[in-house]
Amino acid sequence: MADQYDVIVLGSGPGGYVAAIRCAQLGLKTAIVERELLGGICLNWGCIPTKALLRSAEVLNHMKHAASYGLAADNIRADLDAVVKRSRGVAKQLNQGVTHLMKKNKITMHMGTGVLKSPTSIEVTGDKGTETISAKHVIVATGARARDLPFAKADGNRVWTYRHAMTPKELPSKLLVIGSGAIGIEFASFYNDMGADVTVVEMLDRVVPVEDADVSAFLEKALTKQGMKIMTGAGVESLAVSANGVKAKIKAKDGKVIDGDYSHVIVAVGIVPNTENIGLEAQGVKMERGFIQIDGYGRTGAKGLWAIGDVTPGPWLAHKASHEGVIAAEAIAAELGNKDVHPHPMDRANIPGCTYCHPQIASVGLTEAKAKEAGYTVKAGTFPFIGNGKAIALGEPEGFVKTVFDAKTGELLGAHMIGAEVTEMIQGFVVGKTLETTEAELMHTVFPHPTISESMHESVLAAYGRALHI
Repeated sequence: MADQYDVIVLGSGPGGYVAAIRCAQLGLKTAIVERELLGGICLNWGCIPTKALLRSAEVLNHMKHAASYGLAADNIRADLDAVVKRSRGVAKQLNQGVTHLMKKNKITMHMGTGVLKSPTSIEVTGDKGTETISAKHVIVATGARARDLPFAKADGNRVWTYRHAMTPKELPSKLLVIGSGAIGIEFASFYNDMGADVTVVEMLDRVVPVEDADVSAFLEKALTKQGMKIMTGAGVESLAVSANGVKAKIKAKDGKVIDGDYSHVIVAVGIVPNTENIGLEAQGVKMERGFIQIDGYGRTGAKGLWAIGDVTPGPWLAHKASHEGVIAAEAIAAELGNKDVHPHPMDRANIPGCTYCHPQIASVGLTEAKAKEAGYTVKAGTFPFIGNGKAIALGEPEGFVKTVFDAKTGELLGAHMIGAEVTEMIQGFVVGKTLETTEAELMHTVFPHPTISESMHESVLAAYGRALHI
């Protein structure tokens, strides 16, 4: 049934379902193929339910420190089953929301496993048998899964991936987290707040290694102060799993091998794209390390076949996938004759990153070190939260905002934050970078008082020796 649809989207995560909606908005007859749950990993097992868990831990942490706010809270405890139940309820609510959006936009859903038979046709095998559907264009949005360590295969009992860590059967007493990227640090933060004894092992020389070095240093001090053990420049050499726990051999920075006993281990060492067994090999698509290579609009090397999200080069973030979905949908519409859309290629320099640990981390653009490596002469300014009235009033004086500028042109090259609510504030700098702002516009912007966002203004002023409150 050739050209049954204008577009078929394979995968319904934050890239896939957004791409499908935008296609439908543009008048394209659209279908989506999903083998598990609408909303994909992010909505059901990633971004959203983890934030629900972290919110519970944050509230618990505030309750434990009630006295510092002049309040009394006695016999404080966490009910792990209830915390997990709330998290799963949030995910279920949003899954139902995506189902509603598919119906609202008249997107046909094919539930089952999809395999490409050509660049523009998919064989779907589900509960109702097997069918082949075709379209003028196909968008691959099959996402990714957690990477296993060869010697640390996740079993769901003692060795966990993020998915197991979201629905624990019990609270770990002593937890080893391997990897200090966003996923590892978020779960380390959650379980530490819930009362576990947490150790984090990172192979590189600092935690959250993609962030600015000042942010990494601040976070390590904060986590250590909270009771975590942080081991950087270290590697886990082996894990011996038993019914009662896990024995780990960890090679420390000084070369010594340390034996440790843990109740559970979380492996958070990256992702593997879901590009196997979906028929890509026969389509002439260029791949590198399993990731589909695309142009700035999502086109692969096969005519009519597109790819977005975690199956393509990073950063592997939900909001990047969603934006790629919109770009691809509009580029497809333009190819099909729509003259009212004007798609733009993805600008990876303006994609923000957020880590929802305690304290939160947010950033966009180049770190100070990366800016210098790129040949810029930089001006960098840092403003600490201890100089911000709202942060002090909230009882959250730990943190800072750092901005990096091109000293020659004043262009905002990057912004880096750590502290309370910075994941909400970073968007101000993302908008600024998208508008190609300079320090002048940011200095001339009026920031409301009292807000933590005033620290953003002050960091810009600090870069030029004009900070007012330090």
